[in-house]
Amino acid sequence: MNAPPGKPPLLSLKNVVSGYRELDVLRGITFDVSAGQVITVVGPNGHGKSTLLKTISGLVPLKQGSISINGGPTIAQPHTIAGMGVAHVPQGDMLFPEMSVLENLLMGAYLVPSKAEIDRRLDEVCTLLPKLSDRRHQMAWSLSGGERRMVGIGRGLMMGGAIMLIDEPSLGLAPLIIEQIYGVIAELSKSGRTILLVEENPARVADLADHLHLLDDGAIVWSGPPAELLARDELLATYLGG
Repeated sequence: MNAPPGKPPLLSLKNVVSGYRELDVLRGITFDVSAGQVITVVGPNGHGKSTLLKTISGLVPLKQGSISINGGPTIAQPHTIAGMGVAHVPQGDMLFPEMSVLENLLMGAYLVPSKAEIDRRLDEVCTLLPKLSDRRHQMAWSLSGGERRMVGIGRGLMMGGAIMLIDEPSLGLAPLIIEQIYGVIAELSKSGRTILLVEENPARVADLADHLHLLDDGAIVWSGPPAELLARDELLATYLGG
């Protein structure tokens, strides 16, 4: 899906190849994300979805191709890419367990020089995720799985990035909690946030994503609207097990 005419995409990947040492995990990934869109990458586990987000945020080296934010290249250290507006919410909890909810949230604002701006973002996070305000002094290790996932999203929001990379937020959670987490992501979308979301189950993003990319063995094998993929039984059976 391309940006509107005359306006560059917020995020652009061109023929991206990346991986670990001699192992190439991603093979020729090309797509754009325009401002305000929710773009979802779906596919089976172990086929490169998390590596894709890590490559964008600089945690996995780019071997070939290019990645740009607002037309500028992102071949840089992860903290520099974060400063360009890329907020990465990694798969799983990835919290500091011996720190409080508030301290974990503040870790997301480590590049923000203004205390007033940090306070503003904290108010925004607590308004969107009121349970975090109630738990702000609770240690992260004592939170439920859903609460930890919300802290991860809140920490990403504290970065104030132009685009949020959210890696499989439903992983390991009960159905009711998954519904709550996706309710939060839907609110982020309504507020105009640009989101690149990784998910294994396309049905979960049917009413949320503007566009889907199906990733298999490190390559995009299909792209289109969510409803179209859900209607393609042969694709679902071949790549997602039905």
